[in-house]
Amino acid sequence: MRPHALIGLKTPWREMKVPLLLAALQLLLQIVFHDRYGYFRDELYYIACSNHLDWGYVDHPPFSIALLWISRAILGDSLQAIRFLPSVAGAAVVILAALMARRLGGSRAAQGLASLAVVVAPVLLGHGRYFSMNPFDVLFWALALYVLVLVFSGGSPRLWLLFGVVVGLGLLNKYSIGFLCLALVAGLLLTPHRKTLLSGWFWLGALVAGILFLPHVLWQISTGFPSLEFMRNASTYKNVDLTVREFLGGQVQFLNPAAAPLWLLGVYFFLARPEARPYRPFGWIYCALVVLMIATKAKVYYLSPVYPVLFAGGAVCAERIVQARVWSWLRPAYAVMLLVIGLIGLPFALPVLPVDSFIAYQERLGMKPEAEETNRVGPLPQSYADQFGWEEFVGLVAGAYATLTPEEQAQCVIFVRNYGEAGAVDFFGKRKGLPDALCAHNSYWMWGPGTRSGEVSIVVGAHRTLEENLADLQGAFAEVRLVGTTGSKYAMPFEVGRQIFLCRRMKMTFQAIWPGERFYI
Repeated sequence: MRPHALIGLKTPWREMKVPLLLAALQLLLQIVFHDRYGYFRDELYYIACSNHLDWGYVDHPPFSIALLWISRAILGDSLQAIRFLPSVAGAAVVILAALMARRLGGSRAAQGLASLAVVVAPVLLGHGRYFSMNPFDVLFWALALYVLVLVFSGGSPRLWLLFGVVVGLGLLNKYSIGFLCLALVAGLLLTPHRKTLLSGWFWLGALVAGILFLPHVLWQISTGFPSLEFMRNASTYKNVDLTVREFLGGQVQFLNPAAAPLWLLGVYFFLARPEARPYRPFGWIYCALVVLMIATKAKVYYLSPVYPVLFAGGAVCAERIVQARVWSWLRPAYAVMLLVIGLIGLPFALPVLPVDSFIAYQERLGMKPEAEETNRVGPLPQSYADQFGWEEFVGLVAGAYATLTPEEQAQCVIFVRNYGEAGAVDFFGKRKGLPDALCAHNSYWMWGPGTRSGEVSIVVGAHRTLEENLADLQGAFAEVRLVGTTGSKYAMPFEVGRQIFLCRRMKMTFQAIWPGERFYI
């Protein structure tokens, strides 16, 4: 099969110059601001996970961690280094949106509009600002959706094998692409494409996906399905229970309010336009995804990977239903509006402003951070707040550690309360000579209590009063002394006021208490 046939191109790449330029500009914009703030909580945790390579982790599959391990080995641990691949993934999605518009029959203008809509969508642009599963999740969705465009436009049924590869790798990155698979079945059943469900190629593709995902499934079985416990606890205790109105309203806000007419037009195009009949499943896929995600209490941004294909469909539909004479001036006017609204929302997607300037900008717009989890937020949204306070926190721990004799340091345990604190100690503490942290949160619990008993321990207190923490720790240690309190101005509120204690002569051992310390959420 010729490369052009595989990707749906009949013209040279130079005719994609606008999408390519937009992708390059997005990549450059993200790189410029990668080190404006600091390491994100999850990045520190992911770095720790990459030091414990495995086929799975409590709260995520292994693909992104393996990718980070490779990235660190080649590029290093700087903010620019670990955030480079997420930005590349985001740039690829910009190009894929244009390719989808092209395959749907869109002109160069439609391709450019679809790409621009991706670039100015804060939620999609923001995925590339730090390392996580999410930028690669969006990329896998975009690849899968593009393969579906090829299939529905009359491509070879063997493309289902490629779809299986994309989905299998996507599942190894983040489970949420499974929602796309469930919605696809609904989309096939509700359209003449239902005959695909009788195709051997379709089921061979499913088999390929299953084989790729199997090592992680076997890991889950061997470890007692920790991810099921994590997801159940997160849904029950951590994630905010959004109303249908809040979830749908979030789609408009997170995708750029000016882009709403475009993706809504895309839904209409796939569901109702006669010329889009071969692509009808995409309309039902979106409807099914909305229902599935509302029913499972998904966060607003979980739906964001589906929008590139809706932008593509909307751009194609617009140039077909609007008279050419009107479209010739409406198209650039709409593109300018997308760009203007995108620029207004840019500081919420990328840290283009110094932190105090961002807080002031947010206040001038009459906005305040909204929590997507049950934790209270401060002056910054959590995606920014979780980039502050880590080095100060580790400095307090290191200060306590420095007061110990060499003999005490050799047996000292540093016990913290969540994977962000643990990741910070493991990453920033290396240069200060600190041992790795003990933590019972998520995958840290699976890595065990180590061999140090806890005779000398630096313990981060729970988010309680001093009296409550002292009472709790004095039940476990003969000597407890407060040695520091965190006080970052911008960090998440639950990380501010954390009390750090130096404890001696533990009345039991960490090894003995470890089974009961597990904390999956």
